[in-house]
Formats: sequence, C-alpha cells, structure tokens
Amino acid sequence: MTPSIQPPKRIYLLRHAKSGWAEPGGRDFDRSLADAGFAEAELLAETAADKGYRPDLAICSTAKRCRQTADAINRVFSGLVEFRYEDALYNAPAEVYLEIAQSTRGVDALMLVGHNPAIEEVFARLCGNEVMGRTVPEGYPTSGLAVIDALGDDAYVLRDFLIG
Repeated sequence: MTPSIQPPKRIYLLRHAKSGWAEPGGRDFDRSLADAGFAEAELLAETAADKGYRPDLAICSTAKRCRQTADAINRVFSGLVEFRYEDALYNAPAEVYLEIAQSTRGVDALMLVGHNPAIEEVFARLCGNEVMGRTVPEGYPTSGLAVIDALGDDAYVLRDFLIG
C-alpha cells in the first residue's frame, strides 16, 4: 500500500497545561505541571474525547510538562493514540512544528503537544492572524487545544477551540 501524499486532514495544536516554576537551580526543561495543570490536562482530554477529537498520532515535546500533558490524553484514549516524543519541539520556532507536521504523511489526524510562542505562531500561520486574534485575544492559553481542518491547497480552517 502506498502512503498518502496528503498532509494531515486534521491538526490538533495543544499547548502544555499550567506548569509550576523551575526548582532552584533546576532547568526549564524539567518543570512539572502544577496541581492546576494536572486538572486542566485531564479536563481537556475528557472534553476532547466527548467531542470525538482523537488524533491518530501525537507528537510531543520531550519537556516534562508536555509529557505530563500528553499522559492525560493517553489515559483518556486508553492506548488508541500513538505517541512520539521529539526533542526538536522544545524551544523550537514554528517552522520546526510545521516541518514535523508535513513529515507525517499518511496520518489523518495529528496532534502537536508543545510550547508557546511556537504553538500560537503555528495557529496563526494555519488559520490566519484574524482568526487567532478573535479566538485567543490574550494569547494561546495553557491547555488550549485548536482543532484545525485542512481544506486542501494549504488552506486550513479552525473547527473548534477548547480550553482545559
């Protein structure tokens, strides 16, 4: 069977849930979710499942707070989603996120779990600054999930936006 030459038909952009501050002398990469962040992630995962928003593949930053956010998705979907972890998503510009999305040919529904400002920039590039401004006027929130559908010819439309 020949793999599809189309990019994902649906892209989910998930910013990690609310994290705590780095421990004294600790690295930003190792920041854990705050208690509120764990609750946000669980709520978001349950809401996404209730709406039928299930990715086929989730590609997640290897930063601790992103892995913990992805864990909530994994628990709710009980192993129905494939997870990959990419160091490249940590402190990466939007271009890296877009390149990774384009490299996943044959995946119908892709979730990217990452960080701001890259998640917000990817959202703006796919849906436009006007849509972004209306949807997240104060910036892309933690546990924010954009559900974006491909229209073809590199055109995308925002289907929904959830907040955990």
